[in-house]
Amino acid sequence: MTFWTRRKALDALAHVDQSRQLRKTLSWPHLVALGIGGIIGTGIYTLTGSGAERAGPAVVLAFAACGILCAFAALTYAEMATMLPVAGSAYTYTYSVLGEGLAWIVGWSLVLEYAVTCGVVAVGWSGYMVGLLESMGIHLPHSLVAGPIDGGLINLPAVAITLVVTALLAKGAKESATVNIALVAIKIIALAVFVGLTVFTLVPENFTPFMPYGFVTHMEGDQPRGVMAAATIVFFAFFGFDAVSTSAEEVKDPKRDLTIGILGSMIISTLIYMGVAACAVGALPFAEFAGSKEPLALILRSLNHPGAAWAIGAAAIIALPSVILVMMFGQTRVFFVMSRDGLLPGWLSDLGPDRRAPIKVTLLVGLFVAFVGGFFSLNQIAEMSNAGTLAAFISVSLCVMVLRVTRPDFPRVFRCPAVWLVAPVAVIGCLYFMYSLPPVTKRYFVIWHVVGLVIYLAYSRRASLLNKSA
Repeated sequence: MTFWTRRKALDALAHVDQSRQLRKTLSWPHLVALGIGGIIGTGIYTLTGSGAERAGPAVVLAFAACGILCAFAALTYAEMATMLPVAGSAYTYTYSVLGEGLAWIVGWSLVLEYAVTCGVVAVGWSGYMVGLLESMGIHLPHSLVAGPIDGGLINLPAVAITLVVTALLAKGAKESATVNIALVAIKIIALAVFVGLTVFTLVPENFTPFMPYGFVTHMEGDQPRGVMAAATIVFFAFFGFDAVSTSAEEVKDPKRDLTIGILGSMIISTLIYMGVAACAVGALPFAEFAGSKEPLALILRSLNHPGAAWAIGAAAIIALPSVILVMMFGQTRVFFVMSRDGLLPGWLSDLGPDRRAPIKVTLLVGLFVAFVGGFFSLNQIAEMSNAGTLAAFISVSLCVMVLRVTRPDFPRVFRCPAVWLVAPVAVIGCLYFMYSLPPVTKRYFVIWHVVGLVIYLAYSRRASLLNKSA
């Protein structure tokens, strides 16, 4: 069982064959935009309705709970990312601190966070595209805009947008990040317009009763209810800041830029979320937009702002692909490093002649995301994504605590404040969020990892470069 605990040496992480090393092309504005691009997206544009359905007006509290948990996790990520500025994020940290077996589990969990998240966003983007087309009198067949679980055949718009983003990512990190900055600006402007049009129409009665379904997750029929039930789905809205850490190898000044990118994007996004959620609940009774696939546009139409509703839908259509871009970027880098370590086939870490992007793994991830977006439903895959992210957050928080004991001498540019409070609270909070997930999601999560362990035991543990060099 020594394969389970073998580790990559911390001091050797930066020494990689130059032919398999990514170019340093990113600076802190790219990273802040990557973080915001990943965080602000489907969660606020589409899952606000799903959260309100589960918690009522207290969906605002659900966003707050997620923001607090992610702020604690972001502090641990900032310490690890600046200590180990290499690609791979939570997977690489775990491999160096806790061992190969747990690193594989975390890497396998990151597939849920990154690749499956892309599928969720693609489905959300499709909902806004279909809504916009219908407002223009264009009606697409239901069989082509919904997967089998939702009574259709395939969600063709979701597949199409995934393939477009895949083509962009194949061009390289800097080109993708530059496009992402423009898309992020569009998203922020659109949300500012929404707040501006709704903030003066807030009705206090819409917040009463504030917590109609209580705080703790429980089932009413086949529907989970409560603030934590909402939190487990809107938690998806806070993905993104950890994707910044996957770009560490491509950052020009990682010691400075990674801290700014991770913490800056988290703080800005949380403030935006709280404002938008409060305006949504206050402007319209939650029952009227609960469960909607395009809640913000629906609220504006209900307030007699059809032009603004159309603009919000258009902005979502233009800007939501930035989330797909960021998450797919993160997934390609995790797979790239796992391949470079020998845990996945070596051809996945082949780079193009200019070393700007791992072309083969980008295409593979793109096809997988297109499949997920084309054939699965929004809430179902959103909660699976959350489970994967929570596992990664727990691992990074544990890594920070272990290194504070085993390597107190290792240089730390950013030190997580009150680490023995922040890191344990992050672990406990993530475990509570996992406990609050619907039972079916937890079952799927276990099945996913059983499949992953079979692959690891059958192939990866033998193919590992650490095994071959032993």
